[in-house]
Amino acid sequence: MADRLEGPALELVKDKNYATLSTLRKDGTIQSVVVWVDADDDGNVVVNTAEGRAWPANLRRTGHATVTVIQRENQYEWVAVTGEVIEDTHEEAEAVIHALANKYIGSDYPWLGEGEQRVTFRLRPTRVTYVKQG
Repeated sequence: MADRLEGPALELVKDKNYATLSTLRKDGTIQSVVVWVDADDDGNVVVNTAEGRAWPANLRRTGHATVTVIQRENQYEWVAVTGEVIEDTHEEAEAVIHALANKYIGSDYPWLGEGEQRVTFRLRPTRVTYVKQG
């Protein structure tokens, strides 16, 4: 366990692997959603969503989340990154969702709704658990 996202753990996040973001609802139960994910040059986890969804409100309220990324060809290789929110911004958020879409589907994000406001969160790792078996 570490507090930095680096090496093979960072590669998992930067590669085309899907992630699950988990945070807490107001009632204390866990909410988990599948997200596209990336990492910035400082090793922070980057996620993007549309305003109005439940998980951004939960993330803002708690200030932290765990993002688990599973290697798409070896499900016994994974990284869980628990991090604190260090950025919550609408600035350039549409560009971020297009970059994520290009990473995962090879084109700009095709599902933007009219008037949809995108938001980007950056999470600074506080705990990184990397496992590789098989």
